[in-house]
Amino acid sequence: MDILSDEAAEIIENNAETILEEIGIDFRDDAEALDILRNVGCDVKGERVHFPRGLARELCKTAPSHFTQHARNPARSVEIGGNKTVFAPVYGPPFVRDLNNERRYAELEDFQNIVKLVYMLPGLHHSGGTVCEPVDVPITKRHLDMIYTHMRYSDKPFMGSVTAPSRAQDTVDMAKILFGEEFVQNNTIATSLINANSPMTWDDTMLGALKVYARNNQAVALSPFILAGAMSPVSVAGTLAQTLAEAMSGIAFTQAVNPGAPVIFGSFASSISMQTGAPTFGTPEPAKVLYGCAKLARRLGVPFRSGGSLTGSKTADAQAAYESAHTILPTVFGGVNFALHSAGWMEGGLVSDYAKLLLDADQLTMMQSLVDGIDVSDNGQAMDALRETGPGQHFLGSAHTQANFESAFWRSSLADNTTFEQWSSEGYVESHDRARARAKEMLASYEAPHLDEGIDEALQAFIAKRKEALPDSEF
Repeated sequence: MDILSDEAAEIIENNAETILEEIGIDFRDDAEALDILRNVGCDVKGERVHFPRGLARELCKTAPSHFTQHARNPARSVEIGGNKTVFAPVYGPPFVRDLNNERRYAELEDFQNIVKLVYMLPGLHHSGGTVCEPVDVPITKRHLDMIYTHMRYSDKPFMGSVTAPSRAQDTVDMAKILFGEEFVQNNTIATSLINANSPMTWDDTMLGALKVYARNNQAVALSPFILAGAMSPVSVAGTLAQTLAEAMSGIAFTQAVNPGAPVIFGSFASSISMQTGAPTFGTPEPAKVLYGCAKLARRLGVPFRSGGSLTGSKTADAQAAYESAHTILPTVFGGVNFALHSAGWMEGGLVSDYAKLLLDADQLTMMQSLVDGIDVSDNGQAMDALRETGPGQHFLGSAHTQANFESAFWRSSLADNTTFEQWSSEGYVESHDRARARAKEMLASYEAPHLDEGIDEALQAFIAKRKEALPDSEF
């Protein structure tokens, strides 16, 4: 879906170039980053970097238009870019709504449970990253447990740690144990999220992690994180210009570090309530930003990250359903390549919800069916059924219907389509309760994918050594 004309896109691109040239982008507390940018032709004044008109776009040309992120199970590897959409789960919440419908701080067991569920859910192609923040493990060490969980309990591709350059390096070093050093040197095995501090700022933490991944040929999603009206202008066009400027500055910097390193143009934009300041989801304006940024990314020639199943609701109710629907549909229709927060996001990103993870993932399988296209094979044309049945008859007994009834229509694995009488006789079970019950069943039947015992032992030895060297507190 394209709602931004070519003429309008050119206006946005010109405005982004003006931002880069006249206003500039702050690259804070990273002298090396400033030197790198100065050496490729930027005008650096203190920590403010000005890109001469056209320079950032020229630097972006070495970024690949698509790439493969390899999983330890080759059948699970994903293509990022082109006409592919990769669904990844919720990222970042410090709280969970658990299997007993209790809202509480997340723990490592929750992190492990969510990774196991994502591994078993066909609607999700990617294991994700910080699916919740396990606060029962010291912040200096928890990244090791999180990365190991993705490696051990799933064989889908995963995201790396970005909360410090050393943690990014730990991700790379653990990947070398899992995949082999030569394979990691020559292939992308991690996609990691590098957020801008909008407006128009990159901080040393994000820049440090970015440099580690870029130098190791690992992908980064350069993502301005914007609450429009607070962190960007209230207008869609103004937000588009700022997002493009921020994303291009990050992509250009990545290419200055290592030309050809894989990148993703990211956009996360939400409107806010002008009465309370709270973020709002499922509204028209962020959808317009998504559609616009998707086109700008295509014109730039790089993959695009945005979207998800987003809601500000506190529980898996009607608000959660319609807000999530109004964010996942633009994700699919806009041509997002990497869709973070596709399942499990609740309460404006504060909560990872077990029930909503399953409900969203169920809908993701419908999204995949929606974009499959129309089958015009002989079976799809169904002329034999039309000839057999004829006028005035029903098709239920036709040979074609009998041969195709199991796969003819997408079916929800969680929706209740029984009669009211049957539903009430079985206890009036609502969707979120069905989803929690299903999650419990899935976890009880979970079987870990095979991992070579020697590799597992090497990973655990690496983690033990690093934990022994790391303090329990940053202060």
